[in-house]
Amino acid sequence: MLQNVFSLIGAILKKERRKKKRERKRQKKKKKKKNNKQKKKNKKKKKKKKKKKKKKKKKKKKKKIKKKKKKKKKKKKKKKKKKKNKQNKKKKKKKNKKIRGRRKNTCFL
Repeated sequence: MLQNVFSLIGAILKKERRKKKRERKRQKKKKKKKNNKQKKKNKKKKKKKKKKKKKKKKKKKKKKIKKKKKKKKKKKKKKKKKKKNKQNKKKKKKKNKKIRGRRKNTCFL
């Protein structure tokens, strides 16, 4: 009788140990699957980031080419004309001096 009881207890313990082993194996498989999925996602993200960086470099080159096309030469001529006009105005003011309430006529000089 005692032997039968002990053998039954032994068989029950074995079953429990096997169950625990199976559960551990399942959990390990699940973890591996999760890790693999994460790794794949991370790889995709890295690839996408690299592509974006290349596009940015191309845009910068285009901007540099646009900045080179600028010429400034016409403004100097305009400034010279303004100076001449000022000199002429000064001469006219000197000619039109007032004498005893009347303006001096200098048109026929």
